[in-house]
Amino acid sequence: MAPAFSKGRGNKRPSSTSYTSTVTTLVFVALCVFGVWMVASNSMVSSPKRATITTHTAIDNTEEELLESVTNTNNNNNDNSDESSDQTVNNNQDDSSDGITKSEESESNENGSSDNNNSDDGALLSSTQSEALSESNENGSSDNDNNNQIKASQKDEENQEQTMESQNNNVDSGGGESQEQSSLGNDEQENEKQLREDKGENDDSAEEAEKKRKKASKKEEAKGDDDNNNDLEWHLCNVTAGFDFIPCLDNEKYLKYSHRKHYEHRERHCPEDAPTCLVPLPNGYKEHIPWPSSRDKIWYHNIPHTKLAEVKGHQNWVKLTGEFLTFPGGGTQFIHGALHYIDFLQKAEAGIGWGKHTRVILDVGCGVGSFGGYLFERDVIAMSFAPKDEHEAQVQFALERGIPALSAVMGTQRLQFPGRVFDLVHCARCRVPWHEDGGLLLLELNRVLRPGGFFVWSATPVYQTLKEDVEIWKQMSALTKAMCWELVTIKNDTLNQVGAAFFRKPVSNECYEQREENEPPMCKDDDDPNAAWYVPLQACLHKLPGEKSERGAEWPEAWPERLHKAPYWLSDSQVGIFGKPLPQDFVEEDQRWKDVIDELSNNGVSWSNIRNVMDMRAVYGGFAAALRDLQLWVFNVVNIDSPDTLPIIYERGLIGIYHDWCESFSTYPRTYDLLHADQLFSKLKNRYPFMCKLAPVIVEVDRIVRPGGSLVVRDESNAISEVESLLKSLHWEVTLSKDQEGVLFAKKGYWRPTSFVSLF
Repeated sequence: MAPAFSKGRGNKRPSSTSYTSTVTTLVFVALCVFGVWMVASNSMVSSPKRATITTHTAIDNTEEELLESVTNTNNNNNDNSDESSDQTVNNNQDDSSDGITKSEESESNENGSSDNNNSDDGALLSSTQSEALSESNENGSSDNDNNNQIKASQKDEENQEQTMESQNNNVDSGGGESQEQSSLGNDEQENEKQLREDKGENDDSAEEAEKKRKKASKKEEAKGDDDNNNDLEWHLCNVTAGFDFIPCLDNEKYLKYSHRKHYEHRERHCPEDAPTCLVPLPNGYKEHIPWPSSRDKIWYHNIPHTKLAEVKGHQNWVKLTGEFLTFPGGGTQFIHGALHYIDFLQKAEAGIGWGKHTRVILDVGCGVGSFGGYLFERDVIAMSFAPKDEHEAQVQFALERGIPALSAVMGTQRLQFPGRVFDLVHCARCRVPWHEDGGLLLLELNRVLRPGGFFVWSATPVYQTLKEDVEIWKQMSALTKAMCWELVTIKNDTLNQVGAAFFRKPVSNECYEQREENEPPMCKDDDDPNAAWYVPLQACLHKLPGEKSERGAEWPEAWPERLHKAPYWLSDSQVGIFGKPLPQDFVEEDQRWKDVIDELSNNGVSWSNIRNVMDMRAVYGGFAAALRDLQLWVFNVVNIDSPDTLPIIYERGLIGIYHDWCESFSTYPRTYDLLHADQLFSKLKNRYPFMCKLAPVIVEVDRIVRPGGSLVVRDESNAISEVESLLKSLHWEVTLSKDQEGVLFAKKGYWRPTSFVSLF
């Protein structure tokens, strides 16, 4: 069976020219030393004996073979040198040839990956192998007198000899044990450097050596991390955003010099080092109001912002009422309530079919989320997004109300969703210039919209006759026609005195092929429509599925049947994440999470007060599907280094996003009631051993979870232990910890440190 999901990796190899350069330099320096020595001593030096490496009896066969390969490589390289140059080098090596051999071994280690016949030379030497090399140097230290004489002569030409010392720091073997240890330390540093450079390569021998190194040091590394965690001192983040701090959207260092023409300043720009400071709580913070009451009101002190109430209160966005912020359910285009507006759209175009045909939608420029909040009554889930602070805390209001929302912007990069996954895209006065830049932003909507799906545009150019509106409508009409979108209908809502245009994306490539002009152009064949993590926008159209077996060729099953039925495009010939045929993998994962939900309930998880849930490492969305009957929603996160299963999640009628947990998530602080992490932390440690420590990830968890919210971890015992240690240092209450079973439940409290630390 073919693998269903694959990841390509670069196969970068170091250049082989570095060895030639090193030999040339060595020959030149040796000639200089020979001349100095001849003047100082005026005598001949006896021919040296080539040192041979003898391995310790404790070294296993693999290590012996590796050392033999290194030695043979050096001998072969010496034999291939110019004969007269080789003789000159030998006449000046004396018994320091051991040092030269070791230096050449280091060079072979750095450059061996360029030699196909000696691929093992590119592997890193283990500590035992390094000891064997050190022992071989000790065996070659019997003739120190000649080396001391050379050292005395070298003092007269110190500047000339610096190059010699850097290339061959063991010419003077009279330094004894301390010099050998220093040389060994340099080799280990070179090995570490090589490991960092080779990280992620496909060279089999290098990967195997790295795996062995990781396995050998795993317990020691875990112990070291635990020791470091015990020494952590927590501080509050001293940043301008205060208790609303989102690290990758509030990077003050970047914002000082950022471009703003295309909203680059609202896109993700993460700090170089992930923050390990904590976000403070607003004064008077209270436990959030449970759903569905939260849709209509929230505590003012939880989000103490009143500007939006002052500016948009007349449009029934939000109002300040005593100690509450209240939400009448209105918006710019639906002053008389979102529910009336939702029903108006259904009557205007019956093909929408809320809650049956249309289940997953994208709401662009969502305001305070009322449109998405009331769509729950029609069994529809909306993925709403808006820029941070464009309207003060609008996305934060939505999340506090219990409505799915994300801080994001349509600027210069793709939205972090797969291609062809949303049943409908909605824009109600979202203030996006769709007609500009060759339709760049509208083409991004085309990428994420399912073939046959609707784009609903409710904006003044649709129904007003002002000169500017008429011109925009003219340009939009030309653009959508060139994109092969069909203008299905335009309807007016007499109560709200607004109108909406309904466009439909084509289901085949026929229109694309019949266009008189290839504008907008078709995307290149190698442009993956699912690639969305820091990918620049492209003003092009992706081809639609040509085969019935391809995803997007057919509309998904009606909701809710699509939730538990394997998508038609999953093939038995494909291998799933858990090693079984993909459709079988899908079904078994679905059943597994049903059992886990029962386990969570039996271990004290109270679902009645949980509304916003995040699955930090979703696979097929089985965890979210198992929670379908509860009054909550789940944001599924597919990690960027994991197999791409996010299209499957959307096909089921669920929502999700791509993310890398080495970076901060694009959400406000205190926005989720429950975070679920299945095998996440151990994979982060293994995948990113040098760049992604757990402390910043747990700090991000602490930032996202509301006081009183929970974290559920299912992972390896060593990861559980480290996570538990970090959570306890943050004063979380660990309610259940079973290291051997790999389960941890923890609850966040209200504790915050009192000291501050500047981040930028």
